[in-house]
Amino acid sequence: MNRLDRARRQVVMGLLCAGLCMAMPALADGLDALTQFMKQARSGRAQFSQSVTSPSKAGQPPRVKTSSGSFEFQRPGKFRFDYRKPFVQTLVADGQTLWLHDVDLNQVTARKQAQVLGSTPAALLTAASDLESLKTDFVFKTEPDRDGLQWVSATPKAAEGQIRTVMVGLRATDKGPELAVMDVQDSLGQRSVLTFTAFELNPVLAAQAFVFRAPPGVDVIRP
Repeated sequence: MNRLDRARRQVVMGLLCAGLCMAMPALADGLDALTQFMKQARSGRAQFSQSVTSPSKAGQPPRVKTSSGSFEFQRPGKFRFDYRKPFVQTLVADGQTLWLHDVDLNQVTARKQAQVLGSTPAALLTAASDLESLKTDFVFKTEPDRDGLQWVSATPKAAEGQIRTVMVGLRATDKGPELAVMDVQDSLGQRSVLTFTAFELNPVLAAQAFVFRAPPGVDVIRP
């Protein structure tokens, strides 16, 4: 490659880098990224993997359970988790009721959504149209960037709740911030980490995705 070709290549690479920087607007911090995500994301779809780590007891090492599946949400107040491994479970919020179908137990649990989702991680994704409305229930704080993500912590204001804190990691893309990780610490010392891949922003989702009907013969429990 001669000097002229190298110079041309440097110009082309420079233009490509400049175009990429223009396509991916800089976000000041994790709170800025979460604010933009909340404004942009009317719906979403992704694959997820989840690890749940229980605190160690009597000198035993902590236990870690893993699972995976697919996730969809649509504002306001609708989401669906389809767990495929290691057990088949479905969790559906239809805007009024939160349904949990455990196939192995042949059982469905139905709870009023408003009573169980107020200060939970799901509220960060589905309940509110913007970040300001969530500040009634959560205190938000920007955390240092790491692992190529921007981070923000959300701490419930209700001290008696089950959730101690939620860490949200967002990835910058040419379409805006993308949900990558939710790291949840509960009041019993258990840690649950949800990692999202193949995230789709604002897909058109079928209305039936958020409609749940208990299969025939399944016990339905309403606590």
